[in-house]
Amino acid sequence: MPDDWRLRIELGDEAAGGLAARLGLVDTEVDELAEELRDRKLAVTHDGPTVYVYADSAAALEATRRVIDRELAELDVAPLIVVAEHWLAGEDRWDDEAPGPDDDDETLEEGYAPWEVRIPCRSHHEANELADRLAEEGYGVVRRWRYVIAGCASKEDAEALAARLHGEVEPGGELVWDSARTNPFVVFTGIGGGGIPV
Repeated sequence: MPDDWRLRIELGDEAAGGLAARLGLVDTEVDELAEELRDRKLAVTHDGPTVYVYADSAAALEATRRVIDRELAELDVAPLIVVAEHWLAGEDRWDDEAPGPDDDDETLEEGYAPWEVRIPCRSHHEANELADRLAEEGYGVVRRWRYVIAGCASKEDAEALAARLHGEVEPGGELVWDSARTNPFVVFTGIGGGGIPV
């Protein structure tokens, strides 16, 4: 599987347009640089004052940087910043970007349980007893006639609770309940014990 690399070149708006034109990104005659980059199978884009050059290896990106530096010198443009970036597929971000918050953490901050465990019970009475016990353990619970739904902070916590009580793990959070505005899980009452409120 090839790596994804890019060169991020931040310029002023006018300078970015000049470099973009030389790279064949605007309506101008395609020049040697655009041809050279195409021959190397590199993609070039720009977004306002930022130009991006994409490559499949660090070596290709380094060779491209020398070409870009030469073009910037010919344009008499000093970039504000030139950064080589590597795509971190597992984290869904470029390596020079700060890691984003965990989706589960964001869901918790919004007052929703990111994971839920639906636990069927044999009777209404059993469901009430289970809900009380889980609430004492610190889980946020919703009681329904013959089942209980317990909110969990992570998928791992939900899987452990489901294994212990023979329940089913389901994604929770706002997306699950977005179409049902009478969501009983919206109220965030605080974190306690080993579970979280839903």
